[in-house]
Amino acid sequence: MLLIHDPRCAEYGSYGHPEQPARVTKTAAHLRERRPSWAWRTAADGVPDETLLLAHTPAHLARLGQPHDFDPDTPYFPDIECHARRSVAAALAAAVHANARREPAFSLMRPPGHHATADRAMGFCYLNQVAIAALAAHRDLGLGRIAVWDFDAHHCNGTEAILYGREEFLVCSVHQASGYPGTGLHDSGNSRNWALPPQTPRGRHLEALRASLEAVVAFQPGLILVSAGFDAYARDPITEMALEIEDFARLGRWLRDTGLPAAAILEGGYSPDLPALVEAFLAAWAA
Repeated sequence: MLLIHDPRCAEYGSYGHPEQPARVTKTAAHLRERRPSWAWRTAADGVPDETLLLAHTPAHLARLGQPHDFDPDTPYFPDIECHARRSVAAALAAAVHANARREPAFSLMRPPGHHATADRAMGFCYLNQVAIAALAAHRDLGLGRIAVWDFDAHHCNGTEAILYGREEFLVCSVHQASGYPGTGLHDSGNSRNWALPPQTPRGRHLEALRASLEAVVAFQPGLILVSAGFDAYARDPITEMALEIEDFARLGRWLRDTGLPAAAILEGGYSPDLPALVEAFLAAWAA
């Protein structure tokens, strides 16, 4: 297991916001203590505009540097553009490692990204690292098909919109509906959506997750990119789902059993139990 992390991703935040620095600092400390054999790499310092423009507009890149909040959930922070670029760089490195070494790689960074659209930061997300990584891997690694598997409790509206209509990509998302951002209620183009009501029983939720991964495998991708959100956990403070820690371990085992190269990127997950949830998923995937 390779973990890609830069402690500088914890250098911004605001009191009371769910997406706190402690999400990554406590998770990194937990994993270093509990899994000393896992390898660590520091994320690169940034990503050239040419790569970001695969998914985002020039106007959006310019907007990231302007000192105004994007929306109530997505504030402006000093150097947020640098933090977002490093998060993208980590996702790119995870994809390259998974493709070259056929070993699991996990980007333990913030901010998350799957809500960011081509021209808008939203939902705690500023740049869409999964979409960028998918487009860059297709361009640079010679991969014909790439699938995104998103098990975050919120629909990956940005990823779906950026990759919409591109036959070489498949986006599969299992998420709570109704819930933020209110999208993903039906399949759309090359995106498959499993929209689950709040408090969906664990068994039904796992059936949807299994079906979504089976759709990914049937697509026969050369690489799976996982938007790994842990906010479908039963005790997450901002969602109403029912998964338990052993269910995230099950997702890791399922991913391992596909035998396909895969890289995962941290998205949501706001419970104090996040370090244990991440460990359960990664340990089962790397076993």
